Amino acid sequence: QVQVVESGGDLVQPGGSLRLSCAASGSTTSSLAMGWYRRLPGKERELVATSSSGSAANYANSVKGRFTLSRDNTKNTVYLQMNSLKSEDTATYYCYAVQYGNTYWGQGTLVTVSS
Repeated sequence: QVQVVESGGDLVQPGGSLRLSCAASGSTTSSLAMGWYRRLPGKERELVATSSSGSAANYANSVKGRFTLSRDNTKNTVYLQMNSLKSEDTATYYCYAVQYGNTYWGQGTLVTVSS
């Protein structure tokens, strides 16, 4: 079993920045893939960024150039640095971890972009 815990959601003004953190614990291995989805109000969940161990991150077109996913493999932690935030980035952000074909989800952290 793998446990996933996110943190860092907050209220931020348009144009501002925020960093989300996600830590995986439990029966983790170096092959753990981790990333972020988000669910905008009234919409389906969408992929934000994903990272496999040893590979470059991939991003949704809507966040390219503004969001950066980084990873600390020693801590099984990923970070999502979000810059130039827009109101349309308002969503609940969910971290996930994939190992041996099983997907584990965090509880979500709310990001609100508003003046």
